[in-house]
Amino acid sequence: MTQFLPFHLPDIGEEEIDAVVSVLRSGWLTTGARAKQFEQDFAAMLGARYAVAVNSCTAALHLALEAIGIEEGDEVILPTMTFTATAEVVTYFKAKPVLVDCLPDTLNIDPDQIERAITSKTKAIIPVHFAGHPCDMDRISDIANRYGLRVIEDAAHALPARYRGRLIGTLSDCTCFSFYATKNITTGEGGMITTDNPEWAERIRTMSLHGLSRDAWKRYDGHGSWFYEVLSPGFKYNLTDIAAALGIAQLHKSDRLWKTRERYAGLYDEGFRDLPEIVLPTAAAHVQHAWHLYVIRLDSERSGIGRDRLIEHLGKEHIGCSVHFIPLHLHPYYRDTWGYTSEQFPVATAAYQQIVSLPLYPKMTETDIQRVISVVRTLIQGSRR
Repeated sequence: MTQFLPFHLPDIGEEEIDAVVSVLRSGWLTTGARAKQFEQDFAAMLGARYAVAVNSCTAALHLALEAIGIEEGDEVILPTMTFTATAEVVTYFKAKPVLVDCLPDTLNIDPDQIERAITSKTKAIIPVHFAGHPCDMDRISDIANRYGLRVIEDAAHALPARYRGRLIGTLSDCTCFSFYATKNITTGEGGMITTDNPEWAERIRTMSLHGLSRDAWKRYDGHGSWFYEVLSPGFKYNLTDIAAALGIAQLHKSDRLWKTRERYAGLYDEGFRDLPEIVLPTAAAHVQHAWHLYVIRLDSERSGIGRDRLIEHLGKEHIGCSVHFIPLHLHPYYRDTWGYTSEQFPVATAAYQQIVSLPLYPKMTETDIQRVISVVRTLIQGSRR
């Protein structure tokens, strides 16, 4: 029987295992020295002034919005083509997630639609770097500056991505990263916030651990005290040393992992370039694509088959795949609560009917990539009208 090729497998080696075992043997498992080292290493790699480790990118987005002062009744502009976490954190404040459409090439947020959506209640923009391709940050920054808005980047897909030579994580007010199990580097569950603003960094750090006074975790080691103060009602968003140890090891080989992703994306490009039925992902000349996802679009009019048929066929051939994303305006909550309709988002609605995320990760082999290419090509060529 043909072996199943998962949509994703993490690249975990002996370095990660040894790092986690070392923490387990140390007797200190929660937030401590490893988490601090992870923050320092991450900030140094990106060139950011501050980095705060948390337990998810969702937590990172929540804390960043809290730090910049989002309040009830405010509006935050974000793309409909994203995962629900980007928008749900806005609702935590009883603020409104204002969805806008995406660009037809990158599927990133459309800057023109951002500007049209701004009202007197708008306080922030959350651009999402879809699949690892940076958004048009020049346009977005210009809009934010002209209207006095904050920019919180959702960079869950974007490590290590570059925009005009600068790493994502150094461009805006705050940038939020994900280390979920499927991401380019992983801590199992985890996230990071980068910022150059010392007040926001301190606020984020405080609010990530119940709003306790600074370095409250030290009260359990030899350098701390039992005494602490609650400065504000915060959250339980801290990252453990177990997770941080895994993250440090992953971070140190992140460039190698990315280079493998880039090479495999290039193999996919070569394998599909002559098929008019497939629209390949875009990589603009002025960016470094992180290649978190390899998302193709199937032109059903040319191919004679639909996206769902391709997914079904890949499954029968024991190949995992996924769809990124079901746009937010199509989900019952966003549709019913905010009144969003498909007609408001023609680009995202049309793209959703076509997109398929193929497996792309360093644990794959070139043989695996060629297998996926062969299965997709066989179906498309056999279905031509």
